[in-house]
Amino acid sequence: MNSFITDSESTLRLTVFLSVFLLLALLELIIPRRKLTMPKARRWTVNIGISFFNTALIRLVVPLAGVAAAEFAQQRNWGVFNLLDLPPLLGILIFLLLFDLAIYFQHRLFHLVPLFWRLHRMHHTDMDYDVTTGNRFHPASILLSSLIKLGLVLVMGPLSVAIVLAEILLNATSMFNHSNISVPVAADRVLRMVIVTPDMHRIHHSVDEFEHNKNFGFNFPWWDRLFGTYLEQPRLSQEQMEIGIRGFQDRESAGFLSLLMQPLK
Repeated sequence: MNSFITDSESTLRLTVFLSVFLLLALLELIIPRRKLTMPKARRWTVNIGISFFNTALIRLVVPLAGVAAAEFAQQRNWGVFNLLDLPPLLGILIFLLLFDLAIYFQHRLFHLVPLFWRLHRMHHTDMDYDVTTGNRFHPASILLSSLIKLGLVLVMGPLSVAIVLAEILLNATSMFNHSNISVPVAADRVLRMVIVTPDMHRIHHSVDEFEHNKNFGFNFPWWDRLFGTYLEQPRLSQEQMEIGIRGFQDRESAGFLSLLMQPLK
């Protein structure tokens, strides 16, 4: 199983990405949560274009992918998991939790450090909020995040299959919790016990500074509750809440090149 998943990493990741993307995109048409303010075709072209650009850039600049790093660590007996000799399934589950916890603190760090915030800010300047927002990140931010993940892999020494599963889960949940789908209140309340929902994470994209410094989680909602960054509801309703960053709501700045240059503004 481990060999099959790692050998088919690219195919699995692309298959899950397209399946989740198409399902959420369809649901956004059928049961939208909010009315969009910009033409979808323009936003989607830019957001998806940036996503593909980031993927190509990372494969070029950081050739040592997570799977390769895990195998590198295993060959040299590096990392906590290689020293503990845990049962494979337990090791995978623990790594998925630690990986998500690391992403949570990385996210907080990107908001806290001014230089990192300039890079991460592009993700927040999307004036609408839908499935493509979950893949809209500045290339420099993605590169920095990739280096942090590689460091985590080398320190922890997880199985390579754990890396593949963690990345697939992160990508799928990021698209889900950024999607513009209407989840019934009762269902949302239950889902928030195990996964970050769109209504929960949308608060993080509010123009209100207090609100966009809450609900940092991507996969699991527990870290926000545990570390005091959880906010149940925005000051305004989900429909009335304004999305984006003040000062970056000019439609002319939503172009591909403009977004790449945004950290300099």
